[in-house]
Amino acid sequence: MMDFFRAQETLTAMEWILRAIVAYLFLLVVARILGQRTLSQLRLLDFVIALVIGNVIAHPLSDEGLGLKGSMITTTVLVILYLISLFGILKFPSLRKLLNSPPITVIKNGEILNKGLKKARISIDVLLEELRVKKVEDVKKVALAIWEVDGELSVFLDPKYEPLTPSHYQMKTEPFDYPRTIIKEGKIISNELKEINKDKSWVISNLRNSYQTDVKNVLLATVDNKGTLKVFLYE
Repeated sequence: MMDFFRAQETLTAMEWILRAIVAYLFLLVVARILGQRTLSQLRLLDFVIALVIGNVIAHPLSDEGLGLKGSMITTTVLVILYLISLFGILKFPSLRKLLNSPPITVIKNGEILNKGLKKARISIDVLLEELRVKKVEDVKKVALAIWEVDGELSVFLDPKYEPLTPSHYQMKTEPFDYPRTIIKEGKIISNELKEINKDKSWVISNLRNSYQTDVKNVLLATVDNKGTLKVFLYE
């Protein structure tokens, strides 16, 4: 029954399928464990563990001469070591410095720091591309730009180039209101309706009166604290 789990000279099509299913479910469990990283970001360890686990699991999925059991045991040990490293850097700052490279300043007071670019191993083209992504068209407007550990560019504009906000004019603004999704892909979300003290009849009535449509035709519908209904129909 479990022959597909061990090394074999040959595997049947069904045994290959079973081996792939077991490996897939096992990797889902591993990914779930590795995803609970709310305390810290281990960029170097993330890369290493993903590379090694992928390599360990891939071989028995393509070579019948290798058993799946050994790969799963190896992966489990790697996950344990990963979690130990995770908590280790929280307790020992020196270990954190070893595993996490410090951020690198690449622009300061509107001037590009060539030394920083070389240290970050990025070109001028890459820097300009990142600035365009941040909607910054002029390097001179940048007070500080830092190349982060995860490869993202953090940009801080000179205060005189910062966009104006209502606070600059001491304008009164409405409290933040995140609309609730009450219909998604043609289905009413009852729990959300209860939160705003509405029922299905209210939804159906509004759809017919304001949009001349039914729930099944709605891709997405949201409602804010004022009861304003916004509807997005299927094309």
